[in-house]
Amino acid sequence: MYLKYMKMLLAALLVSALIPAYSQVASSATAGGLPLTVGVGYSNYATDWNGRLSGPTLWADWNFYHGPPLLRGFGIEVEGRDLNYGRTGSDPKLRQYTAGGGAIYTWRHYRNFHPYGKFLVEYGGVNFSSSLPTYTHDSRTVYAPGGGLDYRVYRNVWVRGNYEYQFWTDFFNHHALNPQGFTIGAAYDFSGIHRR
Repeated sequence: MYLKYMKMLLAALLVSALIPAYSQVASSATAGGLPLTVGVGYSNYATDWNGRLSGPTLWADWNFYHGPPLLRGFGIEVEGRDLNYGRTGSDPKLRQYTAGGGAIYTWRHYRNFHPYGKFLVEYGGVNFSSSLPTYTHDSRTVYAPGGGLDYRVYRNVWVRGNYEYQFWTDFFNHHALNPQGFTIGAAYDFSGIHRR
C-alpha cells in the first residue's frame, strides 16, 4: 500500500514538471536555464561499526520551479558517496559506498539560504576484512533521511552543509548498521534564477 502511494506521488511530481507556469506580472526572479543543481563535497561518517571514514560525494538536484505552487519546493536528488579515506578504526580495508536517489523538499523563501529535507533510497556496498576469505564484501538497500542548508556565496554558486542518517537493514545476522555523518560541499545552480 505504501509503495502504491509513493508511485502516485512520484508520478504527480513528474507530471508537474511538464506544466509550464505563466505570469502576468514581472517576477522578482529571472530564469532561463535548466532547473538543475550539481554539487561536489567532502563527507565524514561514523560507520556504526569500526570508526569513521571520509570521502567524496557528488549530487544533482532536479527542481520543480515551474510546477504548481504546491509542488514548487519539491525536487528529485541523486547522490553518490565513496567513503574510503581517513580511517579511524582498526580495519584497513573498510570502505562504504552508496548511490541512489529520492525526494528533496527545499524551503526557498529566503534569498541567500535554503534549508531542505530529503529521503533517499540507495544501493550501498561495504568492503571489510574477514576471517572468511570469500566474505569480504556485502551490499544492501539503504534508506537515508537527511537535511541541511544551502547558502548562496555568489550568483549561482552555493555552499551546502548536509547531515544524513542511513539504515542498512538486515546486516551481519540481522543487525542493522546506521552510519551517519556530515557533508560539506559546493554546487552550481544551472537554472539561471537570480533574485533582484
